[in-house]
Amino acid sequence: MRAAVVGHVEWVEFARVGRVPVAGEITQVSETWAEAAGGGGVASVQLAQLTGDCTLFTALGDDELGAQAREQLGGLGVRVESARRNERQRRGFTFVDAEGERTITIIGEKHLPRREDPLPWESLAEMDAVYFVSGDAATLRAARGARVLVATARVLPTLAEGAVHLDALVRSGSDRSERYGPGDLDPEPALVMVTAGSKGGAWTASDGRSGSYDPAPLPGPLEDAYGAGDSFAAGLTYALAKGEAVENAVAFAARCASAALARRGAHGIR
Repeated sequence: MRAAVVGHVEWVEFARVGRVPVAGEITQVSETWAEAAGGGGVASVQLAQLTGDCTLFTALGDDELGAQAREQLGGLGVRVESARRNERQRRGFTFVDAEGERTITIIGEKHLPRREDPLPWESLAEMDAVYFVSGDAATLRAARGARVLVATARVLPTLAEGAVHLDALVRSGSDRSERYGPGDLDPEPALVMVTAGSKGGAWTASDGRSGSYDPAPLPGPLEDAYGAGDSFAAGLTYALAKGEAVENAVAFAARCASAALARRGAHGIR
């Protein structure tokens, strides 16, 4: 299977604390680390692990952190096709507390891949599966050349402008920025997934079928929640491209999300 992700990358520094500090408080961290993360970074590594062949279409800053992000993702099995932005790499700072919850602060504007960037966009038509995290409407239309296209509801205005048929739309039930209702997209997605963290989630198909799912058991001790949502979406993309029935695809995606909860940060690098 050939897979691709279209989306942004953030160089994220993580800090593990007992709890997130309140205003004016000083907090001691127990460990820190940094990874090439963000939606594009997380999903591309997850799909590379599942398929052995994933290309990330992205844009990176023209600085040391942008170069480090490219190198780290390449070392994790991702083929990185990146445009260069004449600015600093977008960064993030994430507190991870004792309960495994992540609190994220973003620094800098999102580096979105654009269809005008000199990247091999034509190869998207050769892909079995593409997960769309971010980009312009023209990149979305190029991604529709893939056999299976899944997207996040975080970029609903871009999805509406692109006006392509999605095999699945994934949204968080608790994130107000990912609201979606019937008629928000034309054509409507074949499948709409609503994730609810530890409560599992639900799905609705355009043919009228619907269902719910429970979270999968953790394969190890809880580390943190960073990247669980994008790991779920990447797993769903993979399973749908394999031809799995919706129920089986959702169960597989839930296992990918649980695996993310049991690894440190974005990729489990030690």
